[in-house]
Order: sequence, then structure tokens, then C-alpha cells
Amino acid sequence: MVDEVEQVPILRLTEEGKSSADDVVVTEFPLTIVLNNQELVTLLCSPKNLDYLAVGFLSSEALLKSKEDIKKITVDERRGVVRVETETENKEAGELVFKRLITSGCGRGTSFYSAADVEGQAKVESQTKISALEVFELMKEFQHRSHIFKSTGGVHSAALCDTKSILIFSEDIGRHNAIDKIFGECILKDIPTGDRILVTSGRVSSEILLKASKKNIPLLISKSAPTDMGVKLANDLGVTLIGFVRGKRMNVYANDWRVLEHG
Repeated sequence: MVDEVEQVPILRLTEEGKSSADDVVVTEFPLTIVLNNQELVTLLCSPKNLDYLAVGFLSSEALLKSKEDIKKITVDERRGVVRVETETENKEAGELVFKRLITSGCGRGTSFYSAADVEGQAKVESQTKISALEVFELMKEFQHRSHIFKSTGGVHSAALCDTKSILIFSEDIGRHNAIDKIFGECILKDIPTGDRILVTSGRVSSEILLKASKKNIPLLISKSAPTDMGVKLANDLGVTLIGFVRGKRMNVYANDWRVLEHG
């Protein structure tokens, strides 16, 4: 298994002068996803839970609907390839290769979604609510979970939660990848995402918002900022969008009726 971090020699400069030292950096790993013997995409990611990432990515792109669609998964860590075979061949996969969108994500995020995906997406109708205090407590727990970030500062994190605690946690060099790893684990372990909360360390752009709404997630929380399209989609798709959760402060950008001041 490839290590998630690596030690490298550095020159450290301070006001007192310079010195040689070792530093810890995250590993950047190219992963190629092959769907039914067709090479679909290569993602730059962290080398952990590659099966979750492949399944989550394919699900986010509507190339997998459920675990029952999967016939076989083969992970070749040495070559950096995950092969996924489905029960029925998806004819759209070949066409999607030619309309790939390089997203705003770090780790060279890739997506295939278009305006038509947004138009056909059902609105999230969940009545799940959360108090401001619960948001602050979730973010506090979330930030303490990321051991690799603490040692390197080089990864994003994502978590699936209920209003009280973190259910699944993931980290990766790409914010999209961290979320797709969450969704992939949910699919393979039959963990429901509806009425849950998605917490991310990264910027909430339109493709992140769309990923969440496809999983019927009503609340999306980030310690970072949203984009204008992210806010617009949140309003259109019924997702409560909370950003800049820092200490005891936060901004609610869309569907604030799910956030209780007390509770």
C-alpha cells in the first residue's frame, strides 16, 4: 500500500537564520478509473480507499445507481487503476469522456455534469433541522479528526453526519475526492445519505452542491466560502448551505429555515 505521506528534506528559513530539516508532505497519487474495460478518467488523489473513490465518483456522475449495479471491483494499487464492472453496460460512459469538465477543485477535480443535470435534479424536501450550537460542535469535532492535515496542511476533509456526531470521515488532496470517498463508502456499506449532513473543509462550488443534492442531503456545512453558483443552486435545490463556520460564527447562505437559533 502506498503511504499517504512522505518525508522530504527542506531548507527552513527563519528570522534567526537557516537550517536543514525534514518535513512531511502528502502523497499525490494518479488513479485511473476503468468502467467496463473503458478508461474513463484519471484523478489525482490520496492513495487510500481507492475503491470508495471510484464508486463514489461513478455514482456522482450517474454512472452507478446502487450497489446492485456493481458486478466486480478490482483495485490495482501498484499500477494505480480501479476497474469497475457493472451488471449492464452504461452507453453514456463513452459519450461523457468527450465532455469532461475540469472543475474548480484542487487535486485536479473532474466532472461530467452539464446544465441539463441541474434542470433534472429533484429538490431536496427533507425537514431535517439543526441548531446553531450543533453546527459549531460538529465543526469542532470535524477539525479534530484530520490527523493528516495537522501534520501536513495538505488535504481536504469531508464527513457525513447526523445532528449529533460524525458517522463517516474522509480526507484527500482533492475536496471532490474526499466527498466521493464518503459516497462510495455509503454505497458499498448500504449507509443511507438522505436526511444527513455533509461537512466539508473546502469551498462550496456548484459541482459540490450538486453532488450533495443528488444524494438527497439537506444540509451542507463548510468552514470555507461558497461561490455564487453554489448559493444559487442551494436555493434552487432546497439545500441549506452554511459557510465560514469558525468558532462560534457562521454564515447561512440558503434555506435558513433549517437552522434553529436555539435547540
